Amino acid sequence: MINRRQLIQRLSAFPFLGGLMATPSTISAGVAKAPKRDLFKELGVRTFINAAGTLTYMTGSLMHEEVLDTINNAAKEFCMLDELQDKVGEKIASLVHSEAAVVTSGAFSGMTLGLAGILTGMDEKKVKALPHLEYTGMKSEVICQASHDIVYNQALTNTGCKIVRVETAEDVAKAVNERTALMHFLHIESDKGKIQHEEWVALGKTHGIPTSIDIAADVPPVSNLWRFNDMGFDFVVISGGKAIRGPQSAGLLMGKKDIIAAARLSMPPRGFNIGRGMKINKEEILGMYVALEKYINQDHDKEWKEWETRIALIKNAVSTIQGITTEIKIPPLGNHTPTLHVSWDTDKIKITDKQLREALRNGNPSIELGGGTANSVSVTAFMLKPGQEKIVATRLKEALSMVR
Repeated sequence: MINRRQLIQRLSAFPFLGGLMATPSTISAGVAKAPKRDLFKELGVRTFINAAGTLTYMTGSLMHEEVLDTINNAAKEFCMLDELQDKVGEKIASLVHSEAAVVTSGAFSGMTLGLAGILTGMDEKKVKALPHLEYTGMKSEVICQASHDIVYNQALTNTGCKIVRVETAEDVAKAVNERTALMHFLHIESDKGKIQHEEWVALGKTHGIPTSIDIAADVPPVSNLWRFNDMGFDFVVISGGKAIRGPQSAGLLMGKKDIIAAARLSMPPRGFNIGRGMKINKEEILGMYVALEKYINQDHDKEWKEWETRIALIKNAVSTIQGITTEIKIPPLGNHTPTLHVSWDTDKIKITDKQLREALRNGNPSIELGGGTANSVSVTAFMLKPGQEKIVATRLKEALSMVR
């Protein structure tokens, strides 16, 4: 066996050894970092300047660096999914004035899960039965105003329930029966219905029926995050990947504690339910929480002024063209941001809205505008990166000037 003195003698015979030993610093100094891959370019996927808004088919919004950092850090550790939802849910609930909250895979899944929670309660046998309601003792009908019955209500019928349409408070009274599970409200269509938010909640209380509201794209204003919880809706759903700028596949289900607890029985990690495919991972849960926290605490007045400045620049650029009419509108209910509507006299400017949008789409850089009519388009600024408003203004003016 070699003793200590022999070991020292042998090591002394190799004075150059230290120079050959690689340290982290020498490795990093000697090896150049590989360039980051641009997978969009590599795959041939078009990217563009988004002057259209937070549309799902355009991948919603862009996450802030704080959210991306959170996602990357979360990816390096394991945790128990339910424990994380418990802790994050408590924090979110306190921010939005609800009894409880859970991060879902979008507003759509929040609607399915919220209704599932109402139907099943904490009965796992009923959870396993969904969406097969017959002979289970579960209720099977959702009441909503006719103008509120849009395609996204598929999220409700996914539970096996059917939609019962109404127009007036008298219709509600006639429609309520032992099968009624929920009264659902759609905020963005509230101006088209005869019953408004407060009355809808009051009717629900009168008839002993829970009420829900879909506010998927309905912030700003930031106050909408708690307005409807304060109003008394039993559950509220919102998208996370729009103005809040969380992960595009995330959303929030907020509401009464018993409904949220029951809804979670139909969520992963449990696998005996209709919501197993509505998986939300730890990275998205934490990213959604940080995005929400940042959104609530940011300077909304400053942000609004920035949007107005960007829209004004684009408006001023195209207003100089003869035959152009511009108007800035603010949608009152959803996508509530300054929106520029550009229309033109087709006798003077020979182009359709489709041709104009395609011209900007096929240019370099590619730009996406919002739709309008046959002779108009819309432009929003709240998804533009700083400086992109100048590019949009220049390109839009050029495109409209070239077809006179």
